Amino acid sequence: MTAEETAPQVNPILVREFRGGWVESLHRGAFAVSDGKRIVASVGDIGRKVFPRSAIKLIQALPLIETGAAAAYGLGDIELALACASHGGEPAHVAAVEAWLERIGCTEADLDCGPHMPSYPAAAEALVRLGAASRRIHNNCSGKHTGFLTVAKYLGAPTAGYDALSHPVQQRVMAALSDLALISASDLELGIDGCGAPNFALPLGALATAFARIADPAALAPVRHAGILRLRTAVKAQPFYLAGTGRLCTRIIESGADVIPKTGAEGVYVAALPSLKLGVALKIDDGAGPAAQCVFMALLVSLRALAADAPLARTFLDQPITNTQDKIVGRRQADMQLISAAISANI
Repeated sequence: MTAEETAPQVNPILVREFRGGWVESLHRGAFAVSDGKRIVASVGDIGRKVFPRSAIKLIQALPLIETGAAAAYGLGDIELALACASHGGEPAHVAAVEAWLERIGCTEADLDCGPHMPSYPAAAEALVRLGAASRRIHNNCSGKHTGFLTVAKYLGAPTAGYDALSHPVQQRVMAALSDLALISASDLELGIDGCGAPNFALPLGALATAFARIADPAALAPVRHAGILRLRTAVKAQPFYLAGTGRLCTRIIESGADVIPKTGAEGVYVAALPSLKLGVALKIDDGAGPAAQCVFMALLVSLRALAADAPLARTFLDQPITNTQDKIVGRRQADMQLISAAISANI
């Protein structure tokens, strides 16, 4: 049976898109807020398993710190932020990954992620003008994959096949996700991400719990506690390398909010909120990324992690929809009343 057939409930409408004063599209979804021990607020079916996709890159980067590989190769904030990144393929991103690969004695050919055009438009346009093909290093996950290679090299494990589930690097990733989410590894459902690495479906509530424990790692083993703090420091110090120019994750950190945000494909967002000791996870059922941004911003505002009158909040809570003439022809709006009521009733 499909996930839709087994889902016990239909998720509520979280985002509406208007055009010409008429509702054109509706986006259903679910979200959970956890304090690391229990779900403190939620809407929708948070027991349904979802693939977090790139939202768990910080967890996938933990073996870099925990094994000692990052220290052995002298990795700094830029490399560690790239290990957690969905970068835009901008020249600075590419140059930093190239230098990192050289540092560990590898080349772009060792990356198992496939090539794709940079997601940053100016970088993609520059390649087209040059008549150059996209490369593996332009892949938004090339930093994560270089991190995997670094761990494999440090452990003396094969670099070929580092993205196989049976590889020691991926076994460490799976164990870290299971530990942080407080579920058994056997309860994780295996899938393959767009970049070729294993990805694991887990309940949305468990995903929120994992990021609550990233927000407040005090109860974790010392090595994991230290690893989380190191990666948090890196992404806050180098937000450009976590995403890139104009990207929401970068802009949230640059705003000064105490939020460690991360997007994943198909309408997923997560955040660790260290000051509040909370974790957040959301999934838009139809995978719409702009709708996920709307809900994510509504959650941050409702949790007071970001001021409602901040320019960033205003931009994403009520997003203009433009046409090819750059004229505003509609709006995309989160159901702020539903979201804030769920938060205020419990937190």
